[in-house]
Amino acid sequence: RILVISGPNAGGKSVCLKTVGLLQYMLQCGFTIPVEEGSECGIFSDILIDIGDEQSIDNDLSTYSSHLINMKHFLKHGSGKSLILIDEFGTGTEPMLGGSIAEAILGELNRKKVFGVLTTHYTNLKYFASLTEGIINGAMAFDNHLMQPLFKLNIGKPGSSFAFEIARKIGLPENILDEAAGKVGVKNIDYDRHLKDIARDKRYWETKRQNIRQHEKRLEGLIEEYEKELSDARSARKEIIIQAKDEAQELLKKSNRIIENTIRQIRESQAEKEKTKEVRQELEEFKSTVEEKSVPVESQFEKKMSGLVEKAKRYKNKSKPKEEKAVKEKAKPLRPGDAVRIKETQAAGEIVSVRGKLVQVETGSMRLQVPVDRVERISRTELRESLRTVRRTSTPDPGLHERKLNFKSEIDIRGVRGEEALNRVRELIDDALIVQHKNLRILHGKGNGILRQLVRDYLATVDVVKSFRDEHVDMGGSGITVVEID
Repeated sequence: RILVISGPNAGGKSVCLKTVGLLQYMLQCGFTIPVEEGSECGIFSDILIDIGDEQSIDNDLSTYSSHLINMKHFLKHGSGKSLILIDEFGTGTEPMLGGSIAEAILGELNRKKVFGVLTTHYTNLKYFASLTEGIINGAMAFDNHLMQPLFKLNIGKPGSSFAFEIARKIGLPENILDEAAGKVGVKNIDYDRHLKDIARDKRYWETKRQNIRQHEKRLEGLIEEYEKELSDARSARKEIIIQAKDEAQELLKKSNRIIENTIRQIRESQAEKEKTKEVRQELEEFKSTVEEKSVPVESQFEKKMSGLVEKAKRYKNKSKPKEEKAVKEKAKPLRPGDAVRIKETQAAGEIVSVRGKLVQVETGSMRLQVPVDRVERISRTELRESLRTVRRTSTPDPGLHERKLNFKSEIDIRGVRGEEALNRVRELIDDALIVQHKNLRILHGKGNGILRQLVRDYLATVDVVKSFRDEHVDMGGSGITVVEID
């Protein structure tokens, strides 16, 4: 009943929220609305909205106070026939306290069975929505390679705010971002990174699935085309055989007439009987030869076509047993010891206990109570692989932290000789790969452009360099090369 939308700033959350409200007003005023055929809409007795800033000096209201007054009104009047629309839920005060109050309000609204759409950046609200019946997460899609929103709503998983990526794109200094990352803590950074990875993987597999569907459709079209061609070839073959038989029969009749006429002439001329017998034998041999040639023989083209059709049918039916096995496996009830994955967070673990519609899942050092319909069974191999991945990413390197603190994303090679300059550039790229830093700046000056060209020729040969370009005119122009690491 309640959709909690998260995602980056300027990604379309508020526009999505306002679109829902606008369409509902249009519907209840009697207008037709632009939706897909077969869509279902509700009629509400109350539409409760908290969008924008209601602060007022006259009424002694701050931004947060105005939001709380609206929440009080929603809690008092909200019911199963109400639609609530709240933008930036919980903002306006200290994030930890504001998030806690927002979570409590959301829980009470859910107990009142209200319908609604909310937008937020708070992590605790995303987590609460993933574990609470009646509430579901939604995310505004974002392309983290091009660093631009896609304005598409994906329902089922929370979205990342992409705060660090957006800050890096607009040019906020790296030392500020590194210090901010240290302050926010590894767990929050990892949570946000996992959300980005899930969104990226989802787009990747959706693209793969679409490609597979297109290939299967194309394959079905080819099978149908080949079967039609094979059928036409068989019909043509039958016609050719019938025509050949008719021609052979005509040839035999004609040959018989000629030979009989020859025999008659031989008899009339009183030829020897042996000679006549020899002529008849030659006639029979000729007749047998013609009949053998008329026996149907499958052509090489038909053999190839038949083999192709059989191969395509085997390929089409190959995956059916595996699919049936997977369906039977998933249909079994969950038991302690089963390997599962939590759908919302993609965290893998093992079931410790099952209590009605709740299962207790142990993942890493945590035990979580999760509804049965929020987990999916996986194989032991997938579980081991997931745990190995977590261990690899969670094992800290004592030297890596020091490298990150001392790493500088910019070097100055003005006045440095060519070979030494390239060595410094090579060391900068190596250090950037170790600390996983994506954007570098190389200050080489303008001059005659010799050093700039030397550096760029080298960068063009490095596989891990995604792109390089001149810095913005206001920040150095062609005297600085900006490098993006893949």
